[in-house]
Amino acid sequence: MTLTLEPMTEEQYRRYRDRAEVAYAQDVADSGMLPPAEAQQKARDDYARLLPDGLASEGHHLWTAYDGDVEVGLLWLQVERKSDGPHAFVYDFEVCPEVRRKGYGRAILEAAEAQCREWGVVSVGLSVFGFNAGARTLYEQMGFEVAVLQMRKRL
Repeated sequence: MTLTLEPMTEEQYRRYRDRAEVAYAQDVADSGMLPPAEAQQKARDDYARLLPDGLASEGHHLWTAYDGDVEVGLLWLQVERKSDGPHAFVYDFEVCPEVRRKGYGRAILEAAEAQCREWGVVSVGLSVFGFNAGARTLYEQMGFEVAVLQMRKRL
């Protein structure tokens, strides 16, 4: 595997946005955080707030991951300067369905971590929905620790 992260093209970004907002709204609804209509509004609002200028949104980096010439996934990372240095947050991370379970998730995160080290980033954070056991396992294996844990009970 020869994995590289390349900045998304405008076309890749358009394809990403077409599906990402819908998928995020579905995840929010599936988690039980909000009913579907409110989850859809939250997704629209969050994307508009975080990426007001698309690929040119300040502090945000959207990459397509490649193994050679083959597109295998994507990563959206924000870097923000705080009093102790730059901190990064992973807003989205995806491995293409046809190549899952082949080590690309780990490779994408390792490539992003290497880039963050070059930039002097002091920490990388992310959020994961509780029902996404596979992602949670990967993140724990890669050294991510729980910073906040929100729980609820359906009645």
